Amino acid sequence: MRRLTLLAALALAASAGACAPKPIVARDPVPAPPPGLGYACDSRPTVLNAFYSNCTPVQRETDVVIRSKG
Repeated sequence: MRRLTLLAALALAASAGACAPKPIVARDPVPAPPPGLGYACDSRPTVLNAFYSNCTPVQRETDVVIRSKG
């Protein structure tokens, strides 16, 4: 009788866990920056080998590709 109860409990647990009502989907909380955005940073040393950095967002220049035949 105990074995039957254990099998029934395992069957119920497996069927309840097989279909989650809200599946977990991993997403990055911070979206990626646009491709034209870059950062210009300025770092200064401080005491005990530490650094202070100040970064500002800037627009990147577009890449120029020169093609020639020859």
